Amino acid sequence: MASPEAVFLEDARSDRVVRYGELAGLAGRAAALGADGAVLVAAEDPIDFALLYLAVLSAGLRVAPVAPETSEAALATLRKQFAAATAVVRAIDELPAAHAGGAALAAGSAVLFTSGSTGTPKGVELGEAQLLHVARAVARHNRLTTGDRGYNPLPLFHINAEVVALLATLVAGGTLVLDRRFHRTGFWALMRERRITWINAVPAMLAILAKDPVDAPDGLRFIRSASAPLPAAVATAFSGVPLVVSYGMTEAASQITATPLGGGAPAGSVGRPVGAELEVRDDDGRPLPAASVGRIWIRGAGVISRYFADVAADRFDADGWLSTGDVGRIDENGFLTLLGRSDDVINRGGELVYPADVEDVLLGDPRVREAVVVGRPDPVLGHVPVAFVVPAEATDADELRAALIERVTAELPRHLRPVELTVTDDLPRAATGKVQRARIRAALAEDAK
Repeated sequence: MASPEAVFLEDARSDRVVRYGELAGLAGRAAALGADGAVLVAAEDPIDFALLYLAVLSAGLRVAPVAPETSEAALATLRKQFAAATAVVRAIDELPAAHAGGAALAAGSAVLFTSGSTGTPKGVELGEAQLLHVARAVARHNRLTTGDRGYNPLPLFHINAEVVALLATLVAGGTLVLDRRFHRTGFWALMRERRITWINAVPAMLAILAKDPVDAPDGLRFIRSASAPLPAAVATAFSGVPLVVSYGMTEAASQITATPLGGGAPAGSVGRPVGAELEVRDDDGRPLPAASVGRIWIRGAGVISRYFADVAADRFDADGWLSTGDVGRIDENGFLTLLGRSDDVINRGGELVYPADVEDVLLGDPRVREAVVVGRPDPVLGHVPVAFVVPAEATDADELRAALIERVTAELPRHLRPVELTVTDDLPRAATGKVQRARIRAALAEDAK
C-alpha cells in the first residue's frame, strides 16, 4: 500500500505531480455535483482527466469518459443516453467544494460506448467492483509493485488506459506517468529521464518506434501491447524487451487474455485468459475442441451481463457468457490466437477467408508496417478479399505492390489471395489507433453500388 506522500501521477511534460494523499476529499467534491444521471468527463489535461474519473467513480456516481474534443452537439446526444440530470466537467478545478453532512458514498460505475466495430456503438456500464477486479488481475499478471513507474500516452477516455494504466497502478501503489500523446522524437530519452519500468502501448506506436534502433533503458521491465494485432516484424524489433501482448474489450473492463510476462507464448498468440473464462464455440453455441476455429465467448467477474439500455441482449446466453464477436482458436496449452471479428470473415463463394491468415503473409515483408484485409462486395462470389497496406517507411508504391502480389501468390492458396492490393499512407482509425475496418467495408460497399 502506497503512503500518502508517495507519488501517484506525474505529467510527462512538466513537473506536476499528484501524491496519493491528495486523492482524499476528491470523492466528496464530486458527490457535491449532484449529478443523478452521469458525469461526462472531457478534460484535456490527462492528470485532470484521471483525477476526475477517480473522483466521480469513488463518489458512487456514473462517470462517462469522453474525448476532450467532443462537440457540444455530440455531448447533447450523449446526455440523452441518461434518464436523469447529467453534468459535464473539463478540469479538476470545476469540482465544487465538498458539502458538509453529505450522504455516505457508494460504489460508482463507468459508462463507455464501444467503438462500433460490430455495428452501432453500444453503451457498456462497468461497476466499480468489475473495474477493480480486472485492474487487480492486470497488476498481478504484470507483477506491479509500489516501485513500478508506468508510462501511458493512450487516451484516458478508453477502457485500456483507465483500467490497465490508471487503476492497475492505483491498486499496486505505484506511479503512472501520463502523456497527452505519443512522440517518437526523444522517446527513449524520456523513458530514461522518468525512470520508466513499463510502457502501456498499442502496435501502431511500437511500429513507429521500430523504425529506429530500439534503445530501451536498463530499468524497463516490459512493454504491454493491446488494442490491435502486433505485427511479427515489430515484435522482432523489440526482441530485447519483454512484450506482454493482450486481447481485451470494453465489455470485459479491458483485459481478457495476456501473454506470460516471462515469455513462452506461441508466435501470434494473444496469451491465456487472465481473470476471465474463455471458450471457442461453433455457430450453434457448442464448445469446440482445441485448435478448432470458432466464435469466442467470455465470462467472468469483470464481464458485463447486459448492455446499457438492454440493447443486443442476444449476445448473452443463459449462463452469463458473452459473445465477443471475435473469431479464433485455442491450442492445447490454452493460448488464444485471434483470426478477426466475425464480421470481418469473408465468405468468398462459400470458402471462408480469415483476414489474419492473409495479413500475416503481407506483414512478413519488413517494408510493411500495417496490413488490413476486408471483404468487397462481388456480384458472383458474394465477397472477395482486398488488401490495404501501410509501408514502414517511404517507398515506391508500385514496387511494393508488385512484391506483395508475388508474395501472396507464392504463399497462399488462390481463394485467400487478395483480388486488389492498395498501398496507402494511412487508414481510418479510432482514437486509440485501432483501424476501423467497418468504415473501410462501408466505403467499399458504397463504391460497389
